[in-house]
Amino acid sequence: MGNLQNAQAVVRARLQPILSELKVYEGLDRLFERCFMNTLETTVRETEEDTFVITGDIHAMWLRDSSAQVLHYLRFADDPSVAALIEGLIRRQVKNILIDPYANAFNQAPSDYKPFDDRPRASDWVWERKYEIDSLCYPVWLAHRYHAATGSARFLTDDFMRALHTIADVFETEQNHAQSPYRFERVDCPPSDTLTHDGRGEPVAVTGMTFSGFRPSDDACQYGYLIPANLFAAQELEHIAYFAQMKGDDALRTKALNLSCEIALGVERFGHIDCAPFGDIYAYETDGMGHYNLMDDANVPSLLALPYLGVCAADNPRYLRTRAFVLSERNPYYHVGRSARGVGSPHTPKGYIWHIGLCVQAMTALDTDEIADLLGAIVRTHAGCEYMHESFDPNDPAQFTREWFAWANSMFGEMLYRLYEAGKLKEVLHKALA
Repeated sequence: MGNLQNAQAVVRARLQPILSELKVYEGLDRLFERCFMNTLETTVRETEEDTFVITGDIHAMWLRDSSAQVLHYLRFADDPSVAALIEGLIRRQVKNILIDPYANAFNQAPSDYKPFDDRPRASDWVWERKYEIDSLCYPVWLAHRYHAATGSARFLTDDFMRALHTIADVFETEQNHAQSPYRFERVDCPPSDTLTHDGRGEPVAVTGMTFSGFRPSDDACQYGYLIPANLFAAQELEHIAYFAQMKGDDALRTKALNLSCEIALGVERFGHIDCAPFGDIYAYETDGMGHYNLMDDANVPSLLALPYLGVCAADNPRYLRTRAFVLSERNPYYHVGRSARGVGSPHTPKGYIWHIGLCVQAMTALDTDEIADLLGAIVRTHAGCEYMHESFDPNDPAQFTREWFAWANSMFGEMLYRLYEAGKLKEVLHKALA
């Protein structure tokens, strides 16, 4: 039996205690187990060299999605088969970054098939070349979380360190995007799928922050400094410095810490604004020239997800003010319906809510009443599929996008398991059933 089959058996066996608690809520134990196991059972492609993880209905691997898809398995990585799969994924992510650090999604093997007419044409290893800051953050985040969970440093290979140097170099280059070699244009597509100004995107000032062409939704940024992604980058540069120190790479450590400081100072200077009646809140995007985009998107990194990512505490005052804005109708992508209310995205149909957004809201909430309400909304809106979806109509949850979207399933599993580990699950279930 290979690592994948062993890992499936180990994880399923270790779920039994939480499943026993979930049985008090009819059907919740089955919903949780199906979602928790979904990545291992349907999206992992184990090879002799590494682990390739598809998103689900799109048979390509996103650096972002693949990291989030396996996060909930880290708690079981003391098992060698689970550890082997996660280390294999880290190796594949490193390989992809070294192939093209500006790409967001990759093929398992080289293919000359391209689903879109993108210019310049990407490598045959690349499925899509939309540059997103978070694509370079997530693999570092996963590696750091894996190291914290296991103490293992086996993944700290020469290639891993070369990838960290590459990430730092790209973030530094994109601090002055006018000098960047990156261009992206897509032919015959919606405006959100391509960059303006001959593929450069809208102009930005030099601020210390680092430019992103696209959001984690794969939609083009309105303004090139995506604040949640910049805050994520500042954190992951600190993790790069930590790994560099472990390997005795003083030059990388110094560079990463300096970049982290410059980006954080840029956010502090340009990335927040007074918004009545909430007060001083983070913007979603800015250009550093006085223009701000006040919104949030359910895709992570989002403003709502900052504590989930570890960027700030859930009771941070500016975060709480920002959260109040995000979960209000002042956020153009916060929607209210008969079955649920929550954050959606311009990436999906107007008025639709994301299950990922509901899970993030629950994982960053301080009040168990709010978490119980969110759990009830999630259980009401899987449309009998017993899986999460990308997005759904809160007035008619049977209308949804992406029946097979493993990232959303993993987030639901992570949400409930965090409650179990924190000793809050029984309280939340009691309130949800009341």
